This record gives sequence, C-alpha cells and structure tokens, in this order.
Amino acid sequence: MLEEKYSVLMSLYYKEKPDFLRLSIDSMLSQTLKPNEIIIVKDGKLTEELEEVIDFYVTKEPNLFTIVPLEKNIGLGLALNEGLKICRNELVARMDTDDISLENRCELQVKEFMENDKLCIVGTMTDEFFDDPNNIVTSRVVPTEHEDILKFSRRRSPFNHPTVMYKKSEVLRCGGYHDVKRKEDIDLFGRMLNQGCIAMNIDKALLLFRSNEDNYLRRKSWDNCKSYVAVIYDFWKKGYCGTFDLFVVVIGQLVMFFSPVWFLKLLSDSFLRKKAK
Repeated sequence: MLEEKYSVLMSLYYKEKPDFLRLSIDSMLSQTLKPNEIIIVKDGKLTEELEEVIDFYVTKEPNLFTIVPLEKNIGLGLALNEGLKICRNELVARMDTDDISLENRCELQVKEFMENDKLCIVGTMTDEFFDDPNNIVTSRVVPTEHEDILKFSRRRSPFNHPTVMYKKSEVLRCGGYHDVKRKEDIDLFGRMLNQGCIAMNIDKALLLFRSNEDNYLRRKSWDNCKSYVAVIYDFWKKGYCGTFDLFVVVIGQLVMFFSPVWFLKLLSDSFLRKKAK
C-alpha cells in the first residue's frame, strides 16, 4: 500500500549556480505536500559557494536532507542511481538544481498514484523561461495518456525529466539509469514503458524550466545528436520502435546538427515547443 510520503532526488555538479540552487530547493520546501526526505548527490567536487548553500540547508533541516558525496563526476544518470539507492520512500520526485517547481506539483502527482496504484511514472508539462520566471517564453507539452506516451517514446522523450515522480522499485527493476550521455532519461523511460510500466502526464505546467540560448547549441552538438541516435537505435534493436521511427530520428538529428542556430531555434519553437501567449 502506497503512502503519501515521498523523496526528492537531485544531482548537483560544480557548474551550477548557487542562486539557482537556492530557488530550486526552496520550491521543494514550499510544496503543499512536503517531502520527508531530500537527497542531493554531489556529482564530484563542488565550488565553495555551492557547498555553502548545501551546508545552510543541512544545518537548517538536518533530518530532511541527505547528502551523497561522489569522489568524481560520473554524469547525471549514474549519479541519480547512487541517490536512488538510499531513498527511503517508494515514490521519488526528480528535481533539477536550477528549475523551480510550483507549490502544488508533488501533491497532485502523489494524488494520481494514490488513485491508481498501477501507475509507475507521473510527469507534468513545463513552462520555460530564460532569466525571469515570470516571463514564460515557451512550454513543452507532452502526451497525457499511456498509449500516446508509449507511441511518443519511439522517437522522443515523452516526459519532462525534471518533473517526473516515479516508483523506486520499478526504476530499479528496469535497470536504473544507464551511462548514456545527455539522453539517460529517454533511455530509462523507453525501457520502463516497454517493460510494462504504466505512465501518465498531468495536463498542467507544474515546473518552471530554466533555459537559455546555449540550450540550442547543446542540442545541435555532435555528442548530443550521436547519443540520441544511439538510444533510438538500441530501441530499434529491441523492437521498441520501427525502422521508420529510427529513420525519422536519424534524419532529424542530422538536420539539427547541420542547421544554423537561428533555424534550429525557429524549428524548435514552431514544432517542438509551444510558444507562450
């Protein structure tokens, strides 16, 4: 029987900004249904400023925070695995260290799990901003129903990774995060969906996602495009997607890699994102 208790799982590395980290943590402390555990994995050595932020919150609420230090940077997916191992609760809410969760996010997600014990993953939509959280520039809208999510996953991530709440046991059953650079979420969720995990997305933007112009450069980097194709190719080999799905992804990533940033931004904002009104 599920309880309403849940853990928050975050991973932090040295390039994050202290002010963004404070906003992220504060948004989880302000949840209408509060977590009883926040796990922060230190993915390698951090700056003194980031360490000071962590020390502040641990001193303030020592029974709430658990810090997992890693000797070296191992990447987001593997770092999250280390934190997941020690989460006390079955329900685990992912959170990035530079985003902002709306105060009712986790309460609404837990409610979905309590009403349907077959659910394994519950995500939400996101509103994206550059500098000011009050100035939304785009939204990432994903499918809400399980069958649509499964179909969507053949080519793209059907979840906004920082928004998901999932069952720890199901993530571990499906092998946890693999060492897939920048695409660990697509890889994990594709495996989970194709191994019987039931999922949904709440049709509300319950997280403010911090973006910037550099995101377009990262999306068109060769490492990013190559990793994306490698994940979908692995899906194709396992029968998770068809040959046409693989073809579409390969062509799409080649277009992304060779396109100038202005065209990529136009493409993303027109077809992959929903412009703010």
